[in-house]
Amino acid sequence: MALIREHLSGIEESTLEKGARRPLLRRKMDYKMDDIHFERHFRTPYSEGYYIMQGSNLQSNNRLGTVDIHFTTTAVHGTLILERELEESDLTKLIEQIDEDLVLSADMPRDDFLVSVYVGKDVGFYSDEYFAEENNDGLDLDEDDDQ
Repeated sequence: MALIREHLSGIEESTLEKGARRPLLRRKMDYKMDDIHFERHFRTPYSEGYYIMQGSNLQSNNRLGTVDIHFTTTAVHGTLILERELEESDLTKLIEQIDEDLVLSADMPRDDFLVSVYVGKDVGFYSDEYFAEENNDGLDLDEDDDQ
């Protein structure tokens, strides 16, 4: 979180609430990226995964990336995968928005929010069902070869 504070203007750390382990932040209204919303993909007792969508209507509703959030006893770890590069200022705004909208709203005590950021592309989705079908197809080919 300290790295984020270095890059963002208009954020001041205030005192901690009694018994709280996370800092309270006062933000200017311009800390959010335009037209960003989060769609939950999965949830477990200590983790959540979200699609990051940009756009307010169906025609311009593009996936910007995904974020997985893992809550530990002392920190929150995030893995942010973007499908396109962002300017540093937009990236820090997005991380702050994830912190505000997803991490802090989970009401889990934490000392820090640690985020690893990657840029990449979606190359596929694989599951046990996919591999079972692939293995069955392979078996069928072997049987055909024996005849």
